[in-house]
Amino acid sequence: MSTRLADLVERLGGHLKGDGSICVAGIAPLADATPSQISFLSNAKFRAQATSSHAAALILAPADDAAIGSVYTGARIVTDNPYAYFARAAQLFAALSAPPRRPGIHPHASIDPAATIAPTAVIGAHVTVDADAVIEDGVVIDPGCFIGRAARIGAGTHLHPNVTFESACRIGRNGIVHAGAVIGADGFGFANEGGAWIKIPQTGGVSIGDDVEIGANTCIDRGALTDTVIEDGVKLDNQIQIGHNCHIGAHTAMAGCVGVAGSARIGKYCTFGGAAMVLGHLTIADHVHISSASMVSRSIHEPGQYTGFFPLSKNADWEKSAAIVRNLASMREKIRDLEKTVKSLSEKKQ
Repeated sequence: MSTRLADLVERLGGHLKGDGSICVAGIAPLADATPSQISFLSNAKFRAQATSSHAAALILAPADDAAIGSVYTGARIVTDNPYAYFARAAQLFAALSAPPRRPGIHPHASIDPAATIAPTAVIGAHVTVDADAVIEDGVVIDPGCFIGRAARIGAGTHLHPNVTFESACRIGRNGIVHAGAVIGADGFGFANEGGAWIKIPQTGGVSIGDDVEIGANTCIDRGALTDTVIEDGVKLDNQIQIGHNCHIGAHTAMAGCVGVAGSARIGKYCTFGGAAMVLGHLTIADHVHISSASMVSRSIHEPGQYTGFFPLSKNADWEKSAAIVRNLASMREKIRDLEKTVKSLSEKKQ
């Protein structure tokens, strides 16, 4: 359950200063770390706390090492990005402490004879795998999941309990899909005729790349005719809605309760704060960052930070502001009339 500092650095990189033979069994915050754990410093304002930490070693940047290295008594792992190093170290310790999983199919799982299951996959109780589905090497499917006809789960991907992965949907390697997520439900497609709604069959699928993480109860709708696409490295938090035929670019991240309407096309390396909304059929460029609770109602063609919400205020003040907003159109016309009057008077004086 533990590893030597020297072995940790050999595996993850960084420059070790101190005793590499020290064994550590986990990672903890600065204030809570014990001599059997390591900690990390990623913000200079916590330097004083770091110097008094009981951790066996600190992960820190070169500037922080120069500032506190002579004071801190433990070992140090110097790296350019301590927070990313912490994330990788945390993954390593989690893997060391995780209970072993035995490959195989639980006797209470229901597997169609036409499905293909790799011998190294782990299939839990009450999992259903439909015909022509493919489960690749090292996949873990927890109890209660449903894998539809001709779906494909890439190597090393983990589906947590009660995930629904509908027919003709695909996910690449090393994905994580958390409990209750629904991949491939019908998109919200209807035609109106005389006030009645006629359903449009949703015959596309969902295509998800490698290293994608999808949060609990998140829903990604299947395409109407072509696939909804989630590219490599995308990270989706809990309770997100991705509409049909959307295209989410690589390494974009969305916080909880984001909603993306159908056929929106979002670029690479974008971020969306919690509860942000994107209207359908819009295009968002690469490296666009949307603040929490913002409504994106038009396409964005330039990278940058965008915010679109009214700041919180007392209700009485908000009502006054709302009244002003409602009257902006008439105020604009009045201002234009005043400008014309001022211009006319100025010309007469001349």
